[in-house]
Amino acid sequence: MTTNSPAPAAHLESLRRSWLADLEFLAPEAPQHLKVAEVDFLLAQWSQPHRRYHSVQHLTEVLTAVDELSAARTGDAVSTRLARVAGWYHDLAYDPQAAPGSNEHRSATMTRDHLNALGVTRGNVDVVESLVTMTINHDLDGGPAHLASWRHTAAVFHDADLWILSSPTDRYREYAEQVRQEYAHVPPTLFRQGRTAILADFLTRPVLYRTDLAQRQWESRARENVAAELDRLRA
Repeated sequence: MTTNSPAPAAHLESLRRSWLADLEFLAPEAPQHLKVAEVDFLLAQWSQPHRRYHSVQHLTEVLTAVDELSAARTGDAVSTRLARVAGWYHDLAYDPQAAPGSNEHRSATMTRDHLNALGVTRGNVDVVESLVTMTINHDLDGGPAHLASWRHTAAVFHDADLWILSSPTDRYREYAEQVRQEYAHVPPTLFRQGRTAILADFLTRPVLYRTDLAQRQWESRARENVAAELDRLRA
């Protein structure tokens, strides 16, 4: 059984430094003590004991994937930082027993409130909030109009959040087990039905990923992983 073990102190410190660097760029006038307090709050949320998949491990994987995808295509510094900040906030509120979409909407509301308090510009707050809301169904095409000029940013964040589907076999199996642990309150039959519906929907999409790199390097492995989990669920 996997557990939500505390992240090593050195890793948490590395995450803090990356957060502070991003906020120094996006909110240069925010007092340092507010930025430090915010990252401590964020890490505390991601470290809640009931989280198994939606933990610091997932946060780290998303941020790493954002950096990989951003490096593969020349982009502006704002775009990468907005995708990274969306990574920090997208699962900020996480209750496995909440109604569908509730966690994402709560996270989006907190995103707007917290980034406004830090002095991030309204336009950038709008983008990050919309990226967080997008994770309800990972539908890039149904987003708000103001995301049209941020298509690459949205694609990077979308793909980074779904990187786990293309992870190495051992990590994917660990991820699937972590998801089951988060939904331990759901009876096995109902869990299999719900999980099967989610995964089957991914396989019906013409493409899982939207960036060139992810389509080239992640798509095939992701489809193999998802198909294999569906076979296990249906066995």
